Amino acid sequence: MHTHSHPHSRGGGHDQDHRHDHDHSPAHSHAHVGAGVSERRVGLAALLTGVFMLAEFAGGLISGSLALIADAGHMLTDSAGLALAWLGFRLARRPADWKRSYGYDRFGVLVAFANGLLLFAIAGWIVIEAVHRIRDPQPVIGGVMLAIALAGLLVNVLAFWLLQGGDHDNLNVRAAVLHVIGDLLGSVAALVAALIILVTGWTPIDPILSVLVAVLILGSAWRIVRDSAHILLEGTPSGLDPRQIGDSLKAAIPSVHDVHHVHVWSISQERPIITLHARVSDTSAPETISAAIKEHLRAEYGFDHATVELEFERCAGGHADHADHAPSPAAPRP
Repeated sequence: MHTHSHPHSRGGGHDQDHRHDHDHSPAHSHAHVGAGVSERRVGLAALLTGVFMLAEFAGGLISGSLALIADAGHMLTDSAGLALAWLGFRLARRPADWKRSYGYDRFGVLVAFANGLLLFAIAGWIVIEAVHRIRDPQPVIGGVMLAIALAGLLVNVLAFWLLQGGDHDNLNVRAAVLHVIGDLLGSVAALVAALIILVTGWTPIDPILSVLVAVLILGSAWRIVRDSAHILLEGTPSGLDPRQIGDSLKAAIPSVHDVHHVHVWSISQERPIITLHARVSDTSAPETISAAIKEHLRAEYGFDHATVELEFERCAGGHADHADHAPSPAAPRP
């Protein structure tokens, strides 16, 4: 137990009468062990898609297929996105320093946000190009298109399999998986279009299926942007209601009479953080009460990082609770 002012507590000022406890857990290091596996798999997927992208682009030019060219363009940006995701994992392993006391985990969330925006741009380009192709149909060599689309499908299935071994709760991995799923859908669309063109000769199916892939990409992009932006804006982690935490603590720990200045956010999806003030009646064992609060937060809500400030009279932040505002019976009325 120690008494000090902590820069990350979001609950106002501190003085020598207010106990402040900061909890660190080895769970963060365990998260980095899993991140190492995800990093290797994302790196291999980036290399795989990058190499095949060149072959698919060449095949698209030779066959005249928009579906192949669109998928090659998608794979180009996906390869770059996967490379950024890999870089995000690399940077997240760097230790915290005096300038970045929480470390570099947030960089991975930033990369996921950028990848989501990139998916929006990809989908928009595909739709615009498809409209041009529908208005002005181009000849398509179905045989070449079929061969390249089949090879692309196999490559994307392999990349998807690689990423399935990563951490699915990590936004960076989720963004990478969605990139590969978009590529896989593009390959399926190109494969179907090639078969239809070979059988019927109807070339408009090529841009039409490209638009379908773009719509699916947009839905995935929105979810990634929404979730990563929520973390970047320091929103409350999904599934947590800070309004219920105070009542839960008061019910579980008799010495706790009031909980306020509750702030909940996350550095990354795997690192939720909480700070709070707890007004207690038992002044004899503050260490025991603080430990009980942090254990309850860990067991009930999954917080491995908690900053708890104990108060014995008024709030250190200068805001009293409702009891402090209650008028004294002897106080004269104005």
